[in-house]
Amino acid sequence: MPALFPALRVLLDRADCPARFLLTGSASPDMVRGLSESLAGRIGLLDLSGFDLDEVGPQHLRRLWVRGGFPRSYLAADDRASLAWRENFVRLLLERDMPQLGITIPASTLRRFWTMLAHYHGQHWNAAELGRSLGADEKTARRYLDILAATFLVRPLQPWFENLKKRQVKAPKVYVRDSGLLHALLGLEDMENLLGHPKVGAAGEGFAVEQLQAFFHARQTFYWATHGGAELDLLVMARGKRYGFECTFADAPGTTRSMRVAAADLSLEHLWVVYPGAERYALDDTITALPATEIALAADRINTGNAPNAAFPPPRSSTTAAPPTPWPKP
Repeated sequence: MPALFPALRVLLDRADCPARFLLTGSASPDMVRGLSESLAGRIGLLDLSGFDLDEVGPQHLRRLWVRGGFPRSYLAADDRASLAWRENFVRLLLERDMPQLGITIPASTLRRFWTMLAHYHGQHWNAAELGRSLGADEKTARRYLDILAATFLVRPLQPWFENLKKRQVKAPKVYVRDSGLLHALLGLEDMENLLGHPKVGAAGEGFAVEQLQAFFHARQTFYWATHGGAELDLLVMARGKRYGFECTFADAPGTTRSMRVAAADLSLEHLWVVYPGAERYALDDTITALPATEIALAADRINTGNAPNAAFPPPRSSTTAAPPTPWPKP
């Protein structure tokens, strides 16, 4: 791959060259060993996620949540075969792919760190605590996090700072990007195992956040929190406006003080509360309870600039046989 870039630069600089090139990879170009040519101004970068709800259909939400978005994992014959594929993927990725990128960290060490992050899924990054657990210093923990983020395995969601007279959280929140890999690292094979695990709430939050990220593409996304307890799981900037998403496992969510504080302090155009039910309903003029199966429709509202409370069209799905399945509840 590195040897291609100098040749591509010559071709792309030719005014009469009609060719277009598509290069794919599983790591950020910054991570590729021996790559010195950036092709800045000549190429465009697009981050691709695995399967999302819009592709598989909202009626398959449970399957997508448990197995994740990797095609072979999602399409496996059963949950056991899917888990086996993910476990082999993790092992080969760490033992074979990482060294090819010039990463010399032992696979067992990086696996242990990644598993620790799975247990911190959805929490604020604490380099000192993770470093102590790993028997290393903060600098080493940050380096390991940067490696997993650059290979699109972990998402450090950055905090948003508002000009407020409040102490705001400055550390990023850390998510394992693919829900199936998260469950493999936690040793969870099926929905029954997942619903009985103490991280089920964080797993649901991470799944919703990652689905939203897939629909927003290059949009600016953050989370927001204060030391006083107010927090917003996802803050989206689009068309000069701010939109918020809060994820909960409550059967019938209502408004909370945290939501009202976030809506007021951040001047949100609208706030959606993603929950595991089947009905969408208004909680306030600017706050709506949103079934997880309708995440794609809410994202479309933001991307197109349509009114948040306008009537939603029927969800587009890959089949017409079954209605959307509510997000499972523990």
